[in-house]
Amino acid sequence: MDVFYDTIRTIFPSILILIVVYLMMSSFLDNEDKRRRNELRAASQKQTLPIRLQAYERLALLLERISPNSLILRVKAGKLSKSEYLVLLQHSIRSEYEHNLSQQVYVSEHVWEMAVTAKSAIASLINTVAADLDNDATGADLSKAILTRAMDMGTLPTRTALVVLRHEMAQEF
Repeated sequence: MDVFYDTIRTIFPSILILIVVYLMMSSFLDNEDKRRRNELRAASQKQTLPIRLQAYERLALLLERISPNSLILRVKAGKLSKSEYLVLLQHSIRSEYEHNLSQQVYVSEHVWEMAVTAKSAIASLINTVAADLDNDATGADLSKAILTRAMDMGTLPTRTALVVLRHEMAQEF
């Protein structure tokens, strides 16, 4: 029986020390792993922060460029017919959007959806105004009608999307 108690007296403290060492090492390794992950995240954010800021800037520029006021100033009606001018406006909106498609990777889904909705709403506005005009209307008539309808709307979809974009950007940075 003494052998049993002697064995227990030597093994029990050893097992206790082993458990304590295991817990300490486990805690140390977990903390070390968290520290490494935080360092990697910080290094990654140093690289992605400028890219994300640029994405927000480019989306803001997209929204500004497709707003009716900017669009009509940039795409001149000249002596074009209503249908020719409509095609140019649609092409301009589409090319602006396609040029900035990759920005969706760097912004939240909500901001991207707002930008897509704004683009669709502006295209719909232009198409609706064009449909309401006579077939013999000129591009200048279309541009005036678009500006009038945009002023009547009050808050344009592009403005709403810009507000959401600015709000998210302020929260993120």
